[in-house]
This record gives sequence, C-alpha cells and structure tokens, in this order.
Amino acid sequence: MSYRPLPESVASLEDEVLEAWEDEDTFHLGLEARRAAPEFVFYEGPPTANGKPGVHHLLARTIKDTVARYKAMTGWHVTRIAGWDTHGLPVEIEAEKRLGISGKPEIEHMGIARFNQECRDNLFTYKEDWERLSRRIGYWLDYENPYVTYEPEYVETLWYLLARLHEQDLVY
Repeated sequence: MSYRPLPESVASLEDEVLEAWEDEDTFHLGLEARRAAPEFVFYEGPPTANGKPGVHHLLARTIKDTVARYKAMTGWHVTRIAGWDTHGLPVEIEAEKRLGISGKPEIEHMGIARFNQECRDNLFTYKEDWERLSRRIGYWLDYENPYVTYEPEYVETLWYLLARLHEQDLVY
C-alpha cells in the first residue's frame, strides 16, 4: 500500500480534510449509519459564547470528543448536543466591562433591569468563533438544536432534578 506524500503545507491538507468532511456530510452520515444502534446522548458542558475560546478549551474539547468518538466506534448511536451557558460570572463580568462599571453597588445604581438587558444582549458575541473552532478541530456537535441555559425548559428541568435529589436527602 502506498500513500501520497504530504503536501508542502500541512495546513492545506487540513483544509482539504475539513472540506471533504463538510462536502460528504460525514458527521450526519455517521449518525445515520448507526440510527438503529443503542443510544448514547452526549450533552456538551456548555461554554459561554460571550467570551472567546482559549487554548484550555482545545484540551477540554479534545477530551470530551474522545468519549463521543469512542462510543460511536464501539457501536453506539451518539447524539451530540451542543449547549450554550448563559448564566454566571463570565456573562456578568463582560457586561460590567461593556458598561464601564464594577460591582454590585454600581449595578444597583444603574438599575438591575438595564444590567440584565446588557447581559442578554451580548450572550452570543463569539458564537461563530466557537462554532468555527469546533469545526476546525473536528469536534462534531449538533449546533442546529442546542440547549441554552436561559430557556425555561432547561431551568425547569434543573429545578425538578434538584427537588428529586432533595427528596432523597442527596442534597447537603
């Protein structure tokens, strides 16, 4: 068996492979080929899309992708659900930067409603960067049907699960 030599630019080979995966719809073909297999659902631990992806995200995504690919290669139908985290400190810090304020007293002075609106308005600033990074490293997720942590269904599910855990004395 012989292989064609690597091109002068490895980046061009990478582009060629990525283009072939896209043209051939490799991600969806793999899902379809295992449609009747046992189901394994992979929910991405969601990033906040109001911040740019960093090097540490590459490591985390590589590890997570290993799990999904292993399950697929051992005969499972792996549904890979993308997610977006829309709560917490990263969102609030970015809003404070954009508004030129810092801390709770300044937030209260300007008004919590205005601050919350600033948080909502900039949740997905870098969404395209995240999706581009994912494509570039071959981290396949269903971005057409993501879960988003501000959606009522998501919040209600968390409260429901927390209540069930509390009923079983598993929350302490």
